[in-house]
Amino acid sequence: MSTPSILILPGDGIGPEVMTEVRRIIDWFGDKRGLKFDVSEDLVGGAAYDAHGTPLTDATMARAQEVDAVLLGAVGGPKYDELDFAVKPERGLLRLRKEMDLYSNLRPAQCFDALADFSSLKREVVAGLDIMIIRELTSGIYFGEPRGIVKEGNERVGINTQRYTESEIARVARSAFELARKRGNRVCSMEKANVMESGVLWRQVVTEVHAAEYSDVELSHMYADAGAMQLTRWPKQFDVIVTDNLFGDMLSDLAAMLTGSLGMLPSASLGAPMANGRPKALYEPVHGSAPDIAGQGKANPCACILSFAMALRYSFDQGDEATRLENAVNAVLEQGVRTPDLLQREGVTPATTTEMGDAVLAALDASL
Repeated sequence: MSTPSILILPGDGIGPEVMTEVRRIIDWFGDKRGLKFDVSEDLVGGAAYDAHGTPLTDATMARAQEVDAVLLGAVGGPKYDELDFAVKPERGLLRLRKEMDLYSNLRPAQCFDALADFSSLKREVVAGLDIMIIRELTSGIYFGEPRGIVKEGNERVGINTQRYTESEIARVARSAFELARKRGNRVCSMEKANVMESGVLWRQVVTEVHAAEYSDVELSHMYADAGAMQLTRWPKQFDVIVTDNLFGDMLSDLAAMLTGSLGMLPSASLGAPMANGRPKALYEPVHGSAPDIAGQGKANPCACILSFAMALRYSFDQGDEATRLENAVNAVLEQGVRTPDLLQREGVTPATTTEMGDAVLAALDASL
């Protein structure tokens, strides 16, 4: 078989810094575990705009369609705020998601025990938290037509359309049910069927898919606003949550903060299987480009490292090695190694981005 291929898109802000540590992790798995990858690198976001006048070139888009997995750092920054909407850095990321048809966005919210006190909620509420939010990523209000700002009489009107087809709902529901079978076997579907027709259809289709194909999985339904309240009241009641693009955007960010730091949270965006059986896939940390700390060695690389762990699990069928990497990150946290975002008191010298990468590599060595 050919060597699995990875396209790295570091992007903007702290993206290149955290991705440097991921490159070191990838090299470690090649040297120490015999997992070789064909790694290439290109530009996305503001970096691509600066070089080419577009946030994603056609050539880069074509390469992303060919590889087994894309690893992305972060995009955006204030220097691009005045650009036309069509060429803003974020449009490069949205194009990747749309053209690769990455309809299933996996956002884990896992609270490492060493960080349980970082949450704004009580330790007993978040300690041991391990939930997965699956957000539909390529349809809904972010892509629906008509959209825009129009003039009606003497005032402007902003229009966005929430639109879902039956097949779009069904495929992300299957993704949730399949994943639940490998976890706690429970799915909670969230929408607003009480006020939105798209929510009514969402609930109907999820229920039909469940009855026809996944009756062994426990299914519940909840309005998305009630879901937000329950996530802050007792998040450990959930296993897998599946929801639409808009609600998934908000609920996954809410769940992220339950864990205490965005710098620890990875994500995976998956599509249909390719000819080799691997899904189209893009992996990226949940955090943004953080331009205010870029180039200062303050960025936490763990979310990007854990995104590679998700790639090992979901793209390369290396679940044991993914667990090895996740355990290494946990061991580092237990040792008290902290980047600035993970410090709770003054007088402690924080680890740099590189030092955090060093610690993870040392923990990986200790796992052999």
